[in-house]
Amino acid sequence: MTAQVDYLVVLFTATSGASGELLGSDEKELVQLAWQLVDVQNKKLGKVNELLIKPDLSDLTEEKEEEEEEDVVEERAEEENRSKADCVFTATSLETALNLFHLQLTNEVNSAGAGTSVCLCTDGQLHIRQVIHPEAASKNILVPDCFYSFFDLRKEFKKHFPASDLKALNVHIMAESLSIPADVPAMWDPSATLDPSAVLPAEVAVQQVQIMANIVLALLAEPFSHTFSNQERVSEKFETGTCSKMEKVCDNTVIRARGLPWQSSDQDIARFFRGLNIAKGGAALCLNAQGRRNGEALVRFVSEEHRDLALQRHKHHMGNRYIEVYKATGEDFLKIAGGTSNEVAMFLSREDQIIVRMRGLPFTATHEQVLNFFSPGEGLKETCPVSGGKDGILFVRYPDGRPTGDAFVLFACEEHAQCALRKHKEILGRRYIELFKSTAAEVQQVLNRYSSAPLIPVAPAPLVSILPTVSLLPPPGSMRDCLRLRGLPYTASIEDILTFLGEFTHDIRPHGVHMVLNQQGRPSGDCFIQMTSAERALQASQRLHKHVMSSQRGSNSRYVEVFPCSAEEMGLVLMGGSLSHTHTHTHTRTRSGTGLSPPPCLSPPSYSFTPAPPVLQTEAAAAAAALYPPMGQVLLSPRPLPPGHAYYPASAQLYMNYTAYYPSPPGSPTTMGFFPSPSSLSSPGGLVRMPGLTYNSNGVKDLINAVQGYQSPAESVSLLSSSLIGQSSGGDAPLMSLPALMTKPAAGQYLDLTLL
Repeated sequence: MTAQVDYLVVLFTATSGASGELLGSDEKELVQLAWQLVDVQNKKLGKVNELLIKPDLSDLTEEKEEEEEEDVVEERAEEENRSKADCVFTATSLETALNLFHLQLTNEVNSAGAGTSVCLCTDGQLHIRQVIHPEAASKNILVPDCFYSFFDLRKEFKKHFPASDLKALNVHIMAESLSIPADVPAMWDPSATLDPSAVLPAEVAVQQVQIMANIVLALLAEPFSHTFSNQERVSEKFETGTCSKMEKVCDNTVIRARGLPWQSSDQDIARFFRGLNIAKGGAALCLNAQGRRNGEALVRFVSEEHRDLALQRHKHHMGNRYIEVYKATGEDFLKIAGGTSNEVAMFLSREDQIIVRMRGLPFTATHEQVLNFFSPGEGLKETCPVSGGKDGILFVRYPDGRPTGDAFVLFACEEHAQCALRKHKEILGRRYIELFKSTAAEVQQVLNRYSSAPLIPVAPAPLVSILPTVSLLPPPGSMRDCLRLRGLPYTASIEDILTFLGEFTHDIRPHGVHMVLNQQGRPSGDCFIQMTSAERALQASQRLHKHVMSSQRGSNSRYVEVFPCSAEEMGLVLMGGSLSHTHTHTHTRTRSGTGLSPPPCLSPPSYSFTPAPPVLQTEAAAAAAALYPPMGQVLLSPRPLPPGHAYYPASAQLYMNYTAYYPSPPGSPTTMGFFPSPSSLSSPGGLVRMPGLTYNSNGVKDLINAVQGYQSPAESVSLLSSSLIGQSSGGDAPLMSLPALMTKPAAGQYLDLTLL
């Protein structure tokens, strides 16, 4: 608690827009200042002053500007004549007005000679926090020191009238409670429900100041004998800092700002909310899944009152962009800004440091290379030394220690940081480096993203869930009579693949070329080919591995990796699964043994697969077995098999493969015009179930159109009724006999088209 000040300056502001509780919410410029000096010790009032600010006419043409100036001079002259103020001043800009206000106030205090300590006093928070500071920040104007502390007359009044509602209080109510005669026009009576967006008449400002001065004298006199000691403070500078995930953050102090420029920093956010007190380290920029800024930020304020004032800046402008402001929760803020790493805490423990983010570093980059990157080159005088040397560099790594290509660097001052940012896209090693101004919250967020919680918190259900007890990895002795081509050009077609295989095209089975597509239906760079024998598949992989493939539809050429694999492994990938090298079989298998690389999955593969309930009911099993005895027995009464390979449970928190693959319609030399089509199939057919048909389907004709490109005789199509397969609703589920696309000729398997 501080001692009572010598003078209070009762201040009132007016803009060219809304007034009352909406003052400053429409970004209108300040046009009027009125104030009166109150001698606290002697309980005397000074003269009433009024300052009129000329509107900014920089956008007008010279002719219009001259006409406007004449009109403004005439209007100001009329206002000065009818104003009730003792002294009337005019200014041409906000900066001139603030400096003139400070000069006149200083002269008046010095002439009074009763003391030196002075503090402003306003009716509420809006005049200082929502009018003067925001406009000064948007125009890069330095605000005098006297505007960084003030007394809120409503809060001082509430100390003696606790039942009063701060939001409902105004000068008229306070004067009435203190039995002060208030000569206020009826239109400003709070009982009159008028539009608060109406522009305030010029004469009201002086009247408001006079009433506020009388309220101050009433509070200073008996019986209240009030002491003005606890000042409201406006933060002059945003303080950076760290936030722990264990810290408790109130939900009523956090907002979400949306629409920020991608290059904005925490200091830019603090400038947008100038006048409101942001908590230490309370500006956190949000990143997207790729680690880039998404134009959003979470801001934590010191109190709910400041949060509510921040919400009034919804759709205010930062440069040429308007910013949306919404409520958020403390949990949202901790997810972005909270951290637990001691290394990050030590790195961010140095205050008043400027952080620069480096992106695109070589994975072999060292501290010395980063220091050399920021050292001045030959003949250059600009220097940007890293603060603390090696201790001022923080590399971002995965949990297993692998580098991510990102790093954060500390600089001692803004000048060194700006010098460093001018090295944007310069070369380090063989890569160009992107440089961005960063924040402490972004450091926490990037480290959290790479080292702790996964990007997808809950793994999706397994794609291959129809046969939960079947081992998805083939046994050790399975025949490797297929090829996997990896790294194809994205413009490669089946014709390009056949041309690449050369003499081995004679050994491809009919419809044996399966290109793997991604979710958007575009080639994924992988392809599977069914060969006539394991010997020819091995010879093709040995001769064609890492040979270059050219595409007829594009100029790009790439070397292609060729591996032998089994039909079971091919079928697993085509059905949306992925191969893992660690499973529950007793045998072990190396990467060279399978010929398949691990899928893009960062989670450990040692999770058990939870058995799923039977898909078809017993009645449906009996009916289907009667129609298709051999296949029905295999499908509905599976024989006991060893436990399945490691898979991902639905409740685990893992890094998952983002891309789901499915096969394109198969091709082969016989279907692409390379060789004549054989008269008969070379392998027995399989059974395919197609659930989910619509009620208005045309039966067999639609089914044949659906499997166009696959070899399927029309007479092999059979329709099962809903009652047969045990469904209470939905369309019919036909069963079709198709040639084996993913199994050996001797083994019949069940393939569900919903998995493709």
